[in-house]
Amino acid sequence: MSELRFTEDHEWLRVEADGSVTVGITAYAQNALGDVVYVQLPELQHYDKGAEASTVESVKAASGVYMPLTGEVVAVNEQLADQPELVNEDPLGEGWFFRFNPADMAEVDALLDQDAYDRLIKANDDA
Repeated sequence: MSELRFTEDHEWLRVEADGSVTVGITAYAQNALGDVVYVQLPELQHYDKGAEASTVESVKAASGVYMPLTGEVVAVNEQLADQPELVNEDPLGEGWFFRFNPADMAEVDALLDQDAYDRLIKANDDA
């Protein structure tokens, strides 16, 4: 597994060997949501950075999953349709949401690394 990158909206990203980028929500986000009961997956199409690509619903709330970078969604995790609990059980693995081909791969490096994300979580918890 390559190095993860993160957004301030609590999505994680992993660059795959084929150059696509896998996206999911972080353990912090799924913990805040509680038990996930439904995931609306994105369409296989182009999305602009910041667009709501997916929705996750839990017993506590519904939340958008935002496109971290501009790009074309090329795959979705069909398992989540029948097993949304995978988001809680394995948020950084089997609970991934979608894969996309970014318009500019260099933008991935501009996202938060693990240390920066950990500082963000600490700041959120301290607030």
